[in-house]
Amino acid sequence: MGKGTAFITGAARGIGRGIALALAGHGYDIVAAATQADPLNTSKGLYEVKARVEELGCQCLPVAGDLARLEDHPGMIRAALDRFGAIDVLVNNAGVAPLQRMDILDCAEESYDRVMGINLRGPFFFTQAVAREMVRHVESGGARKPMIIFITSVSSDTASPNRAEYCISKAGLSMAAQNFAVRLADYGINVYDLRPGITATDMTEKVKEKYDKLIAEGLLLQKRWGTPEDVGKAVAALAEGYFDYATGAVIEIGGGMGVKRF
Repeated sequence: MGKGTAFITGAARGIGRGIALALAGHGYDIVAAATQADPLNTSKGLYEVKARVEELGCQCLPVAGDLARLEDHPGMIRAALDRFGAIDVLVNNAGVAPLQRMDILDCAEESYDRVMGINLRGPFFFTQAVAREMVRHVESGGARKPMIIFITSVSSDTASPNRAEYCISKAGLSMAAQNFAVRLADYGINVYDLRPGITATDMTEKVKEKYDKLIAEGLLLQKRWGTPEDVGKAVAALAEGYFDYATGAVIEIGGGMGVKRF
């Protein structure tokens, strides 16, 4: 019997891709979800991830769905259950930045609603639906103990008023993690909040010069960009049970950004 099945949202690139490959490296079959799944595109996206996961000896099911559309959720979950029978690890990774960084005094409703729908509202209700399946699995005597991992951000508790909607969405997601941890503890379903810092992905490419300068000036204790692999290793450690007695834990993967100094 393998390690189990991990369902990763936003798995087509960046941090989600890094998590998928890390978990596959530890023997987990992968359900890789994103808004698009094009089997003809094997150079990037979900089918590139699928090929890499299979090279590691695990199965990968690409699933297309828009997390912001609640009506997409049942089909995404059903596809995973039909293929693998259970979701052992849910990794809520999908997220977006504002299309344009704007001062909080100029933040538009459209930008706010878009970020909230993808980063907070969608993951909240997706987790609710998956958690119900996990509870049923536990109550039916399933052999594996499920877990849920939220990929939030150091922005959960660090203000950036030129992208306030992003910070607010991540702060809300961190509180969702706490609430699910409390609610699911009696079922032995652990919930964690992983907070990546400045991580090299497509999302941060536009602000690379800004953060290169800040890192060089000492913003981080570890003076380098984070990578998707850094986050993937942390998720794998949780999935392997190395933090079994730590449900509700908040873990920063940010090179020491959150250490208070003066």
